[in-house]
Amino acid sequence: MEALLNEYIWQEEYWLPPGIHWQDIEMKEGKGRFPLPRDLIYTLPLAFAFIALRYVFERLIAVPLSKYLGVKDRIWIRAASIPKLETFYKQNSRQPSQSEVVSLGKQCGLSQKKIQTWFRHRRNQDRPSNTKKFCEASWRFVFYLVAFTAGIASLINTPWFWDHRECWRGYPKQPVAMPHYWYYILELGFYLSLLLCVSVDVKRKDFKEQVIHHIATIFLIGFSYCANYVRVGTLVMLVHDSSDFLLEFPYYYNIKSFLESGIKVIHTTLVVSLEFFEAFYGYYFFNTLLLVLQALHIFWAYLILRMVYKFMFLGKVERDERSDEESEVDDEEEEPEEEGEECSWEQRKGAINSKLASLANNCVLNNLTNQRTINSRLPKAR
Repeated sequence: MEALLNEYIWQEEYWLPPGIHWQDIEMKEGKGRFPLPRDLIYTLPLAFAFIALRYVFERLIAVPLSKYLGVKDRIWIRAASIPKLETFYKQNSRQPSQSEVVSLGKQCGLSQKKIQTWFRHRRNQDRPSNTKKFCEASWRFVFYLVAFTAGIASLINTPWFWDHRECWRGYPKQPVAMPHYWYYILELGFYLSLLLCVSVDVKRKDFKEQVIHHIATIFLIGFSYCANYVRVGTLVMLVHDSSDFLLEFPYYYNIKSFLESGIKVIHTTLVVSLEFFEAFYGYYFFNTLLLVLQALHIFWAYLILRMVYKFMFLGKVERDERSDEESEVDDEEEEPEEEGEECSWEQRKGAINSKLASLANNCVLNNLTNQRTINSRLPKAR
């Protein structure tokens, strides 16, 4: 197995610049450690540890905090128990076509309107609650806040934090400090946990972009560690973590500074690095992943700026641009449920009475208007 890996994966031309060999980057004892691929094996159990920690955090901290902040969950009318419709919903489609609605109506003996109403209620049952969204966002925000703070503390005194050319001076024989090693391991473990939980988390409109982002980030962190791109990798992770601080600064300022920082890092890896070594396979692979992440960041920045534009110039934002994928389905026709499976008779009676009163008022006004018109046409009595 080791010979197979050395032959097809750990070839020097994939991981090292031309003219550099594995023995050239070996470091003597006391000179520091060179990153080894086997170090990353600890990230998988760490990912499961993050999942367990997230579970505890959401139950003990995020849920009580959401109640304290007044986060409320909308209560939807539950769909009646109809086995045929439930089977179709789970196995075929959550939004049946018109022909399928007709067919289901014949099978169940229900009208098309009742079939469509049932599917609307059933979809609403699967909508994520506001509390669930709040818990997920809180967990990610807390991690990024801690990671960003730790990253700043570990990089503030390094030369490459202030001068990006130092990322490549002496490459690839650059020792890795223990704080940067743990920075890498924790970040990679966290993104593995996000990828493992992506199927049970709130599914948003940008679900595919999220999956691509997580996979590209995992490959980027793993490859940059094995190829000892650690110095520039720590800068990439620091800039990436800072993108979750939208709550601290205005949207435009934060997005602008974040994209500018990302472009500076890409310029460093694309252009400045070639002043110190010749391009090799790892150079192209690393920069391709960076460009993929930057494209995704530009896409999300566009969504956020569009939301800000609607708020500032149109006066309101109807919904979050990255809201869950079914948030636009029949939302106006749905009524919240107070108790049981249907709205109470008192609520329905009140709604009917208000409509009847409105209709009566309209009739009275119309009669008065018609009477006034008739009187104006009659000759005045002498």
